[in-house]
Amino acid sequence: MKKIIAFAGSNSSNSINYELVKYTVSLIDDHDIQLLNMANMPFPMFSEDDEREFGYKNSLIELKEDILESDGVIISVNEHNSNVSSYFKNLIDWLSRVERKFLLDKPVFLMGTSPGTRGAISAITNTEQTLPRFGAKIDNVFSLPLFSENFSIKKGVIINDELKQKHLEHLNNFLSKLP
Repeated sequence: MKKIIAFAGSNSSNSINYELVKYTVSLIDDHDIQLLNMANMPFPMFSEDDEREFGYKNSLIELKEDILESDGVIISVNEHNSNVSSYFKNLIDWLSRVERKFLLDKPVFLMGTSPGTRGAISAITNTEQTLPRFGAKIDNVFSLPLFSENFSIKKGVIINDELKQKHLEHLNNFLSKLP
């Protein structure tokens, strides 16, 4: 059984990207899924001074270990001002200090959603360019624009048939690349 770790790059308690991740993992059978709600994982703003003085939080070490032990990673990034959120950037900064290649050879299904028509595409593009520096293999990217029009939080599903099919194709391709 393959192990997949899944999370949103948001620490918001009502993250639409977390909703997309929850939906995504609900479609996966016969795999060990670890779904993380990052709203429960606060990290201080990265600082070399804090790193020297306090070291690494246990939750950060555990997250790094979970990622390294997984067969694949699903991430949905949120966008703030046409970039990744400061929370996600901070998380990547911390993880890369604990283990530079924390995503070594990991297939990553990269997604993002937003209320707007661009569907977090700037944050997705930034992340798609950044994560391979840490070893990620990103072959599948999905953007869900206009979240409130294309996703039902009440039902927990993508309601636009074309986007639903595209998402499923990317998910199945990701699953087929797990080692």
